[in-house]
Amino acid sequence: MRRIRIGLKTQVAAAGAAAILFCGSAVGVAQMTGMGAETADAATGSSDAQVAHMQSKVAAMRADMEAVKRAAAVHAMQMERRQAFLAAVLAGEDDPKKLAALLPQEVGTPDGTAASVVAPLQTVAGEQGALAEKVRAATEARYKNTARLIQKLGLSPQRFHVSPGAMGGPYEPVDAAAAKAAEGDTDAQFKALFLSWKKLDQLEQGVIAIPSQKPVDDVKFTSSFGVRSDPFRGTAAMHSGVDIPGSHGSAIYATADGIIGRAGWAGGYGNLVEIEHGKGIQTRYGHLSKILVAPNTRVKRGQLIALMGSTGRSTGCHLHYEVRVDGRAVNPIPFMQQSEYLADVQQHADTAKVALGGPLNN
Repeated sequence: MRRIRIGLKTQVAAAGAAAILFCGSAVGVAQMTGMGAETADAATGSSDAQVAHMQSKVAAMRADMEAVKRAAAVHAMQMERRQAFLAAVLAGEDDPKKLAALLPQEVGTPDGTAASVVAPLQTVAGEQGALAEKVRAATEARYKNTARLIQKLGLSPQRFHVSPGAMGGPYEPVDAAAAKAAEGDTDAQFKALFLSWKKLDQLEQGVIAIPSQKPVDDVKFTSSFGVRSDPFRGTAAMHSGVDIPGSHGSAIYATADGIIGRAGWAGGYGNLVEIEHGKGIQTRYGHLSKILVAPNTRVKRGQLIALMGSTGRSTGCHLHYEVRVDGRAVNPIPFMQQSEYLADVQQHADTAKVALGGPLNN
């Protein structure tokens, strides 16, 4: 980025100097032509038609001069906007409106003398275009890696995208910056980069809803997810979460950002905290000795929400931990196994009995 930025300013200055030089030359030629015309008139007594013809040539040259000046200014401005956009993307800008406001417009290639004046800027444009393509490719690669991880968890990446299906609602005008990406005259290469960035941003914003924090400091399991022998009845029963043992009063953490749903007594769960993370994802924390959060309050990933206990249908001190998707219990272990990568994307007892429990057939 630094190399291109320095090159850009140097070459913009050079192009400006070239434009000034050309303009000065054009004025000189124009003046000389005018003087020549006057001399010719005096010497030869040429007709008014000849004078008018020479004056029209001078006017045409002045028009060409103005065209060159405009072309140099337009192309220099485009290079600056392209550079500002690339710098914002690489710096981690996360506001779509701010990025959309920086999107450069498509600028055509000038003809004639103007083409030679803006030639240095065209060289810079090529370098910027190459960098934009590298950034777009890296963005697409990150999107694919994140999407693959989500699929490993049994989730569809589409869950985390805004659905374009149902439409309606009150009219809310969109500001010019936010609408710029949809304009036809936006630089196509940079529009492609913006759309790739926006797709990745939307996915990663959705990933915030995926449980990624371990619910306790020391994770080990005394009972896994799925069908097991019920610790009270001895018959086969579905266990809708995992049991993680620990000492009484051990810290329990929210595994993702969300809003507290239930926080209180819940039958076989004992004291239960339920967190709604959005995108249809929910986590439950059961058998707690103490609840430290209240319903309808917002919590952050890693926030202390409760203390471990053995309330409800439990044989010993442990945490009963569940992950639910659209109301259906899923295996929490894969989420814990991918916690490091997920966290990176979201960035930012005293008993001889084995601690088991959980609500019956739940």
